[in-house]
Amino acid sequence: MPIGHAIMILNEKFLHDDKYYGAVAMGIVEVILVFWGIKQNKKNILATILGFLGGVLIWTGWIEFSFMWVAEKNNVPNLVVNGEIATKREYLVMLSSLGLLATIVIFFLFTRTSFTFFAWIQEKMGVKQNIAQQGGYIKKPLAVTTFIETIIILWFFYIVLLLVYDDAIAGDTHIATYIVAWGSLLWSIYLIAKLITIKVFDYAIRYSIPTVIIFWNFVEVLGRWGTFKEIWIYPIEHWKEVSLMFIVTAVLLYVFIKTPYFRKDAKKMMQS
Repeated sequence: MPIGHAIMILNEKFLHDDKYYGAVAMGIVEVILVFWGIKQNKKNILATILGFLGGVLIWTGWIEFSFMWVAEKNNVPNLVVNGEIATKREYLVMLSSLGLLATIVIFFLFTRTSFTFFAWIQEKMGVKQNIAQQGGYIKKPLAVTTFIETIIILWFFYIVLLLVYDDAIAGDTHIATYIVAWGSLLWSIYLIAKLITIKVFDYAIRYSIPTVIIFWNFVEVLGRWGTFKEIWIYPIEHWKEVSLMFIVTAVLLYVFIKTPYFRKDAKKMMQS
């Protein structure tokens, strides 16, 4: 999550007026990664990671920068509070996608899916068995599943935060914002407890995506309240810390893909 923020800021800082070329390039890399993941579908961990990386890049490159382009094109002002930017204009524009998001969420909620997040909600709603009886279900490649799940969940919780931040709806210090922040923390703790019991590693990675994004709501709100400085928004000033994040992430991904232990099937993992 912090790396996604840092990539967006770095693209703006280094490319300036050419930032949209950088955004387009990110999306092209995403397409390549997901295509590679589809070709490597039998390698569950690699396909899952490629789908996830593709989702992060297309969200950062094509989606966030498309909202930025619309905001700049139409001279939408940033939301300024006490002389500081509280909400950038691209996120104010993003809020207009609420209806489209709701439509897509409804589709996934009531359709057979392998998306962990939606399957979990279906189970809690008590409709999973009814939906499972639908015919004609075609299982998607793991890279595609991970890619679209990452996009939808990021989008969903961005909208949730933007809604509670809006003074006309709630506001930064409204009880609804506190509920979202602390509720997300408690929810993520519950999901983490479930996550550490999962014995199949590629499934654990896919389960961790909503887990981390839900936890990040808490981090985002703390940053909004000024509880700490979000160093990933200042990647040049804090280049050492951000570089360390990049390196650690790259090393972990390499270890996950190359280490045979993580490729064990469920039965072997239970015996280990």
